[in-house]
Amino acid sequence: MNKTLKILFFIMLVKPLTAIVLGLNIRNKDKLPLKGPAIIAANHNSHLDTIVLMGLFPVSKIHKVRPVAAADYFLKNKFLKWFSLQIMGIIPLERKARKRKNELFAECKEALEKNEILILYPEGSRGKAGEMAELKKGIFHIAKLTENVSVTPIIMNGLDKALPKDETLLVPFNCDVILGNPLAPGDNADEFLSTLKADFDELSNYCLTK
Repeated sequence: MNKTLKILFFIMLVKPLTAIVLGLNIRNKDKLPLKGPAIIAANHNSHLDTIVLMGLFPVSKIHKVRPVAAADYFLKNKFLKWFSLQIMGIIPLERKARKRKNELFAECKEALEKNEILILYPEGSRGKAGEMAELKKGIFHIAKLTENVSVTPIIMNGLDKALPKDETLLVPFNCDVILGNPLAPGDNADEFLSTLKADFDELSNYCLTK
């Protein structure tokens, strides 16, 4: 990851984009974790999701924010691989690899131990617009990689209309970004996912664009 290029990208492009083109209704921004080890858990409907989430952070913290993303998609060609690794600073995850958890999530563990902040989409991939798919247990296993990891739920709405799936033209559209209280993963994956889903449902009530 090139820290300088990442900071310049967010100063010169992402911050103006989210401030001018997208009308963001951001609620409870004070709940945003500014230091790790921490995880942002968000719903996923648009390619804008990650840059909007990263754009919430002060520029001085942006190099500590690491999206966890599918290796088979974001490393599929040279330019996308360079941009994803050097500018966005992703942690590539091999979703279809037959590996043990400690090997599959090794880079996530390393990042959390460096007090970095991970962005995870517990649905696993982009779902249908306006709908949330079943939450996967991967986020629980990652949250348990090291001690004292907090998980902050964030619900977003409208970004799928600002940049619909398979489209490249950005459409100005009001969007919601609603932050919830941080959660501890606990000791039971099913209970954690149930609590996380309930929090997502509760936060969606505050979306003005629904």
